[in-house]
Amino acid sequence: MNNWQEVTAQYVLELLDNGNIDGNQIIDVREGFEWEFYHLEPSVLIPMNTIPERLGEIDGGKPLYIVCAHGVRSAAVCNYLEEQGYSSLHNVAGGMAAIASLKGFQYD
Repeated sequence: MNNWQEVTAQYVLELLDNGNIDGNQIIDVREGFEWEFYHLEPSVLIPMNTIPERLGEIDGGKPLYIVCAHGVRSAAVCNYLEEQGYSSLHNVAGGMAAIASLKGFQYD
């Protein structure tokens, strides 16, 4: 059983709007071409397949919000980060598709 939490896109946007999280706490694990099409400002792009080699760039001292296109890859990354000792992990349910929809943008 995992210890990370699933949160809504609305919740993440409210945290951002209220200044309760920094952009470096939002890790986008999609590929570069997906990021170029649409991404959340501010956030950090670390594609899923590069996570193991880029662990040093991920600040485990703050809550982290992991996002992908729909929430599947980000859940896998939450599992991996948890195995690496990270805590306070949050998978953004619905991913960028849900965020885009809330912002009035058709993602897919």
